[in-house]
Amino acid sequence: MGFLSFLFGNKNEKIKELQSKGAIIIDVRTKGEYSQGAISGSKNIPLQEISSKINAIKKLNKPVITCCASGMRSGNAASILKAQGIEAVNGGGWSSLNKKL
Repeated sequence: MGFLSFLFGNKNEKIKELQSKGAIIIDVRTKGEYSQGAISGSKNIPLQEISSKINAIKKLNKPVITCCASGMRSGNAASILKAQGIEAVNGGGWSSLNKKL
């Protein structure tokens, strides 16, 4: 186990755990980016809209895996969701996440 895995846990394991709980995947890229390719079944909520959609996300009553192009915006989105009491993990870039699912 690497030092970062020790500190933060294994992200792949967390993704699998949330998937087993019926997690939804929220892609926080812009609508234009999302339209050029995305994970099947994911929901597109651009990062700048995520705060205004908190109540709708909470109503889904499911954990969330966030993704974007590289993992930066999805990291921000996961932090916002966690701060609102939603179980969330940053899945990173959508194309690499898609390969893990």
